[in-house]
Amino acid sequence: MASTYIKDEQGGTFIPASQRPDGTWRKPRRVKDGYIPQEEVPLYESKGKQFIKNKPIYPVGASPEFIAQHKAKQEALAAKATKCVMCTQPKSENKKKKKKSKNKNTEIIIEELSKTTISQAKVEDKVSALSNEVNKTNQTQTVVDTEKRIKSLRKKIREIEALEEKIKSGLLKNPEKEILEKMRRKNEIMKEIKSLEAKV
Repeated sequence: MASTYIKDEQGGTFIPASQRPDGTWRKPRRVKDGYIPQEEVPLYESKGKQFIKNKPIYPVGASPEFIAQHKAKQEALAAKATKCVMCTQPKSENKKKKKKSKNKNTEIIIEELSKTTISQAKVEDKVSALSNEVNKTNQTQTVVDTEKRIKSLRKKIREIEALEEKIKSGLLKNPEKEILEKMRRKNEIMKEIKSLEAKV
């Protein structure tokens, strides 16, 4: 849209007719005095955003002497930095010095490594200590496993005894094959419990 305005004889302001990209025409629009098109309206900025944009470098209320001292320090640091960049020695000499210092560092490290030794006895001691720890954990694991097995077998014995009582009392008149097989295994389970308790 064109941002130029036309005034008619009566003093009204108009945006003139314009052509769209597809060839059709827009009608002229009447606008109030002081109208600003949407594209030209400045974006809203909160007070916080405005403060950040115009944020002062120095703390609020800083004295002018402090500001002058700080600026002088900054300029001195900048001058030193430019002097350090401009070295008096040529670049090739600097590179040679760096290489020499790297070679010295690597030689020192190699010497230190050659001095260090690992004794076989220390290694064997550590290996034996680790194997002892592994054995202890394995033993505790087997003890825990056997205790769990004993507990589950005792539970089976209790179930079998409950079934026997039901049969004796007459609650179970015709037991199924599975129940009878379970009751037959009672002696085997008792033997297994005894052997496991002997191990623990």
